[in-house]
Amino acid sequence: MKMKTLKKTVVGLTAVALLGMGSAAVWAKDIKPRIIRFGYGLADDSPTGKASAHFAEVVSKLSDDKMKVKTFGNGALGPDEQLINSLISGSGEITFVSTAPIASLIPEFGVFDLPFLFDNEKVADAVLDGPEGKKLLDKLPAKGLIGLNYWENGFRNITNSRHEISKLDDIGGIKLRVMQNQVALSVFKGLGANAIPMPFTELFTALETKTVDGQENPLSTIQTSKFYEVQPYLTLSNHVYTPFVFLACKKWFDQLSQDEKDVIVQAAKDSQEFQRKARRQGNEDALKYLKEHNVKVAEFSTEEKEKIREKVAPIVEGLKAKIGKETVEGVLEAAKKASGA
Repeated sequence: MKMKTLKKTVVGLTAVALLGMGSAAVWAKDIKPRIIRFGYGLADDSPTGKASAHFAEVVSKLSDDKMKVKTFGNGALGPDEQLINSLISGSGEITFVSTAPIASLIPEFGVFDLPFLFDNEKVADAVLDGPEGKKLLDKLPAKGLIGLNYWENGFRNITNSRHEISKLDDIGGIKLRVMQNQVALSVFKGLGANAIPMPFTELFTALETKTVDGQENPLSTIQTSKFYEVQPYLTLSNHVYTPFVFLACKKWFDQLSQDEKDVIVQAAKDSQEFQRKARRQGNEDALKYLKEHNVKVAEFSTEEKEKIREKVAPIVEGLKAKIGKETVEGVLEAAKKASGA
């Protein structure tokens, strides 16, 4: 073979090789990212909706855009119960829900519906992020779920359309929407309310049509869900502290590579801090907003809170067996230690 021809052949082969390498690089770049469906019931502009968007951003960043979270807020994928079932079946990947519907699967989660469990957010954080909180999360895999961590739903407060509630007796006869679990039902029935379990996604319409008189939720939820439009009375009762459980589908999570699992776990941890801070600021902002929109605000006095505690004491004692005596006493002891009592 002549030298000139040989050079042409070498150049041609080199070009083909480079072209092949280029094609491989393009192919790698063009691989579709893993899409992760994340459904939730709250509004997208709520503090927790914003935290969900933050989670999506962190996942994209940590995975170098190889994992993409697609959020579906405002109950677009259904109520909490449906979201939980979608994770169990494998048709969804990520969600956050209140502990109340989880208690239908794992009764011990009902401990968070007991009244006046935590004095403040600091105590709640210590218990949830400590051994007692982990014990509960460790029960989830057996049900097809992974508990990544706890976010904050917050202290719940009562609104209604009938009259001011500032005393225990004022609760009597109020048709009050409660979360769908036995603990919430038992507590509010014990306080004299006509407690009606109902999915959150149906709540605004029920309030608007007077199917129910009132409801109980954290302040930022009351604002962002626009309950104040049909609920002129607010009571700062802080009667229950409710966490959100940040959940993943176990079937899906188990199929991830270790690197992908690390991304989800780290993004959940980062977003927990973001969410709690946003939620707490959101509650402060919400109270100011609600007052500016002519919502009449009342509070229980120390004496009235003590009456409520006394009223529900036998109910709580009776619920210990249903929830799990060991869980209730463990959480109460952890809360007492965290509060320095």
